[in-house]
Amino acid sequence: MKIDQIAMPALTRIFVYGSLLRDQPNHAFLHTANFIGTARTMPRYDMVTLGDFPAMLEGGATAIVGELYDVDQPTLNELDKLEEHPRFYMRAMIVLETGESVAAYILGRDMAEGLPRIASGDWRAAISRSLR
Repeated sequence: MKIDQIAMPALTRIFVYGSLLRDQPNHAFLHTANFIGTARTMPRYDMVTLGDFPAMLEGGATAIVGELYDVDQPTLNELDKLEEHPRFYMRAMIVLETGESVAAYILGRDMAEGLPRIASGDWRAAISRSLR
């Protein structure tokens, strides 16, 4: 008797750092995602604020603080719509401090010109300071 293997849906590991974080306004988009844990990028990025949400930029010297999730294709499609990929944010591979490459939404530097930088790379810390 041959046992057929059931194909498991492909998952994408994604790094979130702003409005998709736990306790943030867009976290509900990750309701079917598997939370992996907190994470930090290699210090190769910058973070800027666009007011109610941040953007991560390539080519900086800051380690960005965030969370990792495994998401299925339907969730990834919804995230792409939310982040307006590829017209606004671009979904790209980034490198964590562990050396692991994962997906994240980044903004082109040309779109971030003149925006205030978040030196800590930590969105939660930045917004908690602004609430004081």
